[in-house]
Amino acid sequence: MSLAHPVWIAVGIVVAALFLWAARGAARRAAAAALAYSDLAFFEAATRQRLDPALAIAAAAALGIVALGAALAGPRFTALVPVRGGAIVLCVDTSGSMRATDVDPTRADAAAAAVRAFIDSVPDGTRLAIVAFAGGAGVVAPLTGDKDALRDAISRIPPPNGGTAIGDALAAAGRELPKSGRRAIVLITDGVNNLGVDPLTTAQQLGASGIEIDTVGIGTNDSGQLVPGTDQAATIDEDALRQIASSARGVYARANDAGSLRSRLAALANSTTTEKKRIDASLPLALGGGAVVILAVAGGLLAGRFP
Repeated sequence: MSLAHPVWIAVGIVVAALFLWAARGAARRAAAAALAYSDLAFFEAATRQRLDPALAIAAAAALGIVALGAALAGPRFTALVPVRGGAIVLCVDTSGSMRATDVDPTRADAAAAAVRAFIDSVPDGTRLAIVAFAGGAGVVAPLTGDKDALRDAISRIPPPNGGTAIGDALAAAGRELPKSGRRAIVLITDGVNNLGVDPLTTAQQLGASGIEIDTVGIGTNDSGQLVPGTDQAATIDEDALRQIASSARGVYARANDAGSLRSRLAALANSTTTEKKRIDASLPLALGGGAVVILAVAGGLLAGRFP
């Protein structure tokens, strides 16, 4: 939180302290005047009283004064707020390396299940698209808010085969997104790029236009397994995925198994549908503080507690 004029906090505290001091003095004078004309029984009852209603009312008014001072200080804080009308493209790797079984049952099957979890977790009103990529990139489902249509599109994601063109996938995703608003790309891949345009350059261009790119790496580097049908080790290029994410204000997440992949995607479904926003708390504090002061003073006057 930040304060535009912090001195007003100190002013509010000083005024509240002076108010409490004046109220306490008035209460003591009123009690002394009453005791001067009372008998012993009244004196004992008065001294047994644990809480003076006048001081309680004055304390409430003092809190209201402090709140008014805080309002004049111009408090502002950053909060995560839901985004309405956001747009997200899921880029799903369907290259041959996604046949690897270091993620059960395969990287490709785990990715499809995670995409479904993402769709289920995204709030209604957010539009999604699905892009599949191997040696090239293609749109499986155009941008839509129809979750049933998106779930049906998962079955149309091609089986794993061919090379990996991450840059082409990012470019295709960028073309699906609108020109403004909250926009994000979620890249699900093992990160080993070997075809197409440079993914880092493409990511930097998308980031410069205000598009966030979050990357999710599937697989392991130490399983000792080979990609089925090849002599290629099942690996993951985490450095490349970190660089892609950081170049477009995104985050990188690693998923070693199907469960963690689903949880990573579900978490991204929430984070990509919120945004940080600066909120000015001056008006709520002013209204609240003013209402407390008015109610406290009015109540005290009506009850005869403020002489």
